[in-house]
Amino acid sequence: MEGETFLWLIRHAPVDGIKGTIHAPDAPADLGDRTRLEALRQHLPRDSASYASPSRRTVETARVLGLDPELVGEFSEQDFGDWTGRRHDDLAAMGGNAYAQFWGDPARARPPGGESFEEQVARVRHGLSRIEAGPATLVVHSGTIRAALCIALDLAPQAALRFVIDPLSLTRIDRLATGWRVASVNQRTA
Repeated sequence: MEGETFLWLIRHAPVDGIKGTIHAPDAPADLGDRTRLEALRQHLPRDSASYASPSRRTVETARVLGLDPELVGEFSEQDFGDWTGRRHDDLAAMGGNAYAQFWGDPARARPPGGESFEEQVARVRHGLSRIEAGPATLVVHSGTIRAALCIALDLAPQAALRFVIDPLSLTRIDRLATGWRVASVNQRTA
């Protein structure tokens, strides 16, 4: 890819649903914090390409920010397979080994019927390679942003999982001719 690419990565608004749940792609966004959304919108580049995960919460967040994003499947959240739609407390209380074993090595382990974070990183790498030079805004998930940071900083996937990525936070990374540059992580704009 020729030219420099400047990425504004936004984590979607909080999910309008039960906390502690592994939410499905059709979970809606809670867009009630209009002050914060407007402050975030003011930090975004004008006339940039825009992309989003195809999940409902990312699309809703993007549209409230005034974006008309191209939906990119590679930017979806990690697939938690059979655990999607379930509460973490319930999964832990079931007493089975699968949930505990997953959290013992969350970068490489795969939930039943799902994918590992390492697999998500590979997916996100492919998605990022398709973004043209210039400014681009991506409304995505915390795992997607951690995967992008893993790529930009050449981290082991396990290390990238240490980043905190809050809802409606802004992370800025650039793909330059000489490599990646990280300008900010988990920035709050309000």
